[in-house]
Amino acid sequence: MSGPAIVTVAHHVPFLDQLAARWMAEVDDDPQRTGAGLILLPSRRAARALTEAFLRRADGRALLLPRIAPIAALDEAALALSGEAALELPPAVETVRRLATLTLLVLQAGEAFGDVRTVDQAWPLARALADLMDEAEWAECDLRERLPEAADGDFAQHWHLTLKFLSIVTSAWPAWLEEQGVMNPVARQVALLHAQAAHWRENPLPAGQRLWAAGFADAVPSTVAVLRTVLDMPDGRLVLPPVDLDMDEETWQALPPGHPQAGSARMLRDLGVTRDMLGVWDEPPPGCAAAAPAGRAALLSAALLPAPALGRWLDPAPAPALEGLSVLHAADQQEEAAAIALILRHAIEQRGHVAALVTPDRALAGRVATELARWGVVADDSAGEGLATTPQATFLRLIAQAVDGGLSPVALLSMLKHPLAACGLSPGNCRASARLLERAVLRGPAPPPGIAGLRAALSRATADEYGALADAPDAPQELSAFIDRLEAALAPLLSLASGPAEVVDLLSALVEVAQALATTDDADGASRLWSGEEGNALGQHLAELLTWCDVLPAQRIGALDGLVASSLAGVSVHGRRALRGREQTVAHPRVFIWGLLEARLQTAGTLVLGGLVETVWPPATDPGPWMSRPMRARICLPSPECAIGQAAHDFIACACAAPRVVLSVPGRRQGAPTVAARWMVRLDAYLSGRGASLPAHPALSWLEQLDRPPGAPAPVAPPRPCPPVALRPRSLSVTEIETWMRDPYAIYARRVLGLKRLADLEEMADAADYGEIVHAALERWFTRHPDHWPGDGEARMLATFDEVLAEARLRPALAAWWAPRLGRIARWCAMTEAARRADGAPRVVMTELSGRMELSGFSFGTFTLRGRADRIDRDADGGLSLFDYKTGTLPTLRSVMAGWQSQLVLEAAMIEAGGFAPQAAGRVTELVYWRLTGGHVAAQALDIARGEKLSELIAGCRAGLRGLIAAYDDPQQPYLSHPYPGEEPRFADYAHLARVAEWSAAREEDMG
Repeated sequence: MSGPAIVTVAHHVPFLDQLAARWMAEVDDDPQRTGAGLILLPSRRAARALTEAFLRRADGRALLLPRIAPIAALDEAALALSGEAALELPPAVETVRRLATLTLLVLQAGEAFGDVRTVDQAWPLARALADLMDEAEWAECDLRERLPEAADGDFAQHWHLTLKFLSIVTSAWPAWLEEQGVMNPVARQVALLHAQAAHWRENPLPAGQRLWAAGFADAVPSTVAVLRTVLDMPDGRLVLPPVDLDMDEETWQALPPGHPQAGSARMLRDLGVTRDMLGVWDEPPPGCAAAAPAGRAALLSAALLPAPALGRWLDPAPAPALEGLSVLHAADQQEEAAAIALILRHAIEQRGHVAALVTPDRALAGRVATELARWGVVADDSAGEGLATTPQATFLRLIAQAVDGGLSPVALLSMLKHPLAACGLSPGNCRASARLLERAVLRGPAPPPGIAGLRAALSRATADEYGALADAPDAPQELSAFIDRLEAALAPLLSLASGPAEVVDLLSALVEVAQALATTDDADGASRLWSGEEGNALGQHLAELLTWCDVLPAQRIGALDGLVASSLAGVSVHGRRALRGREQTVAHPRVFIWGLLEARLQTAGTLVLGGLVETVWPPATDPGPWMSRPMRARICLPSPECAIGQAAHDFIACACAAPRVVLSVPGRRQGAPTVAARWMVRLDAYLSGRGASLPAHPALSWLEQLDRPPGAPAPVAPPRPCPPVALRPRSLSVTEIETWMRDPYAIYARRVLGLKRLADLEEMADAADYGEIVHAALERWFTRHPDHWPGDGEARMLATFDEVLAEARLRPALAAWWAPRLGRIARWCAMTEAARRADGAPRVVMTELSGRMELSGFSFGTFTLRGRADRIDRDADGGLSLFDYKTGTLPTLRSVMAGWQSQLVLEAAMIEAGGFAPQAAGRVTELVYWRLTGGHVAAQALDIARGEKLSELIAGCRAGLRGLIAAYDDPQQPYLSHPYPGEEPRFADYAHLARVAEWSAAREEDMG
């Protein structure tokens, strides 16, 4: 072996290409001798990439490759055949089995820790316990010895309780492992690494068999043991990622854990190696271009110096090497993803050019993949997709939620409208049936729970409404038959919904239901659910759950969704194929999306570093749920800031791994402002001190032009529908007249287009329902007592309100909420009526009278005004008092007098024109609003006008109505939406159809 045993590769040199070139150069590029030896790498992705580097070096020649292995996948069988005791180690416990058993232990200890009683609550805690054990085992920290001392001293009492709970990992879990004859996976891996190191020390590789370890920037003790052994081998070599050899020794020895070189410094100390012992490979291999300009690494290293060394920023330095480096400041995540997709798409226009996005943000990775699909480019996402977000897993969770929710409308429709739902029909017919069920049954107040509730609601659907609902091009099934199908498919889970059931039974029923719901008229549900990479991975996961969850106690069905979600957390599925339309598209060979682990040691022509904001890259520092930072330090667990240091190392390595690098910083994430990554802040500050700055990448300007139509954009005016006068309404109610004034477009949509607002799903009983009860109670009372007041009027009125409330058959909680309010209204009405009748004068009360008034003299014919009066009183002199009951807000006197709220005044005009029954004909002397809320102020009355003032108001309102009718008899008069700012209707059912919000925003921009 030529050269030093431990070397570092300069930042600007492609690491894996250099490694392959040096390996082959030592055997004079002999293709047969190249295969003699072993190269250890940190990850499987790096091992695959090194294989590709050897093939590039061979340039088509036949070549024997050396054995290339990730350090976590050394051959255990070789150790056994060599006489080592590796196979005497117990097998590793299966992941799901470990989590299921830990969940049981958490449930058993739950009363002492947060009253954890269900598996969906306990599973995440079990995962956190498993993570703690893995971290401790990698650090070779014996928790059984160290944990009891972790909270000694002045620590808060709750930490002592937490450590008591952690007896699961110090006593209960080790006892279970010994009883079952298995080991924790990490503990076994650590033991294997130490066994491998011992084997190589006692049995060195034969002469000519080289052993190299490459790419390690940090190492746990077991890995350090292997690396130390590699260095002790005659042909052993350690090839490190870039190590900062220019940093002064004092700073090097005091590097904080969050510095990019902290991991390398720690590993070299553990190996007993100083920087002056390192050789440097700083020349790119023949035929291979530099990964980045040589000065970029020095720039980033200077910018990220630790705080005590920032004085070096004042030293003279050459101009910053900004060639090929740019920054992307997007407004938010979506703009960032679209711009990154454009950058990657532009990069691969060059022949042979490789482009990649590097980010730890899986949401950003998904957005970029979606944006790339716009051009038919499928990116190879090496981190895979979260199994929990796949369509099959989502479908399973929707089924569990629907059954647990008693088939509530939102949950039921979410399940039925999922692409996998078919219920034995074609998917299109199933969705058409679901939409028919939605409109005929599920809109409005939710039906009673369960299948019986759906049938009861269906029986109340009117024949006209039911028959009018068609859904072309797919024909819905008749709803009774569709509900029967649904009941049959859901039966296995519905039968378990009444009480606790074994977890395995719940999971088995969920799988059975999912397969039944996914079955189509020509395909079996199992083949649709479990085919492909995603289906296979989910099926295997469920099989493991069914195998190992038999230890868990019985649970109610409400825990099923949480169990599925918790068990899938962190599980990924990898595949190189994606669906575009109905065709499978193979991933593009030159576009990649890498996580930080996958990106290590890789190079590309263009790299985009995405999501450079705090809490993403770098991640948030979290000591975990079990121990504080001082407690972790006391038991020798790694500091959480070590993760920051590794993320910083990845940042510098990736920023120097391509000739062109784009640093992407979104301004907002998940709707909230972001804080740029500390490295970006440092870099900006360093460059600012030298009168420089990162150039902005032009991708945002490309994005602005991407969807812009050719030519200058032409502004479009707000809608001004002018239907033929023959189609315009010739009859409206008094309430519609107010809408006609405030929002003419609503009259156009409802009366001309015939559009009716759909009721909301799971619509709650609101003020309208409350008002109906109040109106019905008062109508019943005055129908029974139109002209006299009984002596026990208050008690009998209270009884009437209670009677009407009982007939409404509300939910018990809602009835109990409304009953006291209705009682206060009844008492106020009784007191007010008694005062009005105190003079003993005869008075007749008429309620809920309907009337109409014909208005003639218009060029397009008579106009009919319709109305229904809440109450009309006739006194002894024949004068009429007109009342309107409001359970919401009262109109203002100004608004009534100005004509904006004209309902009661128009009813008065109808009365004086003889538009109501003969007994209600005459002169109106009083207009009164009663606001009946039953709140702290039970009710209040608003007297609008009397005498001459009232007569003028009625005459003015009548004239205004005639003017309104005449205006809309003009064919050029448009039905505008909200034409009078400040006088918009309180409830605007058609505002979304008229795009009111968009036009309002446009007007504000014009004014700005």
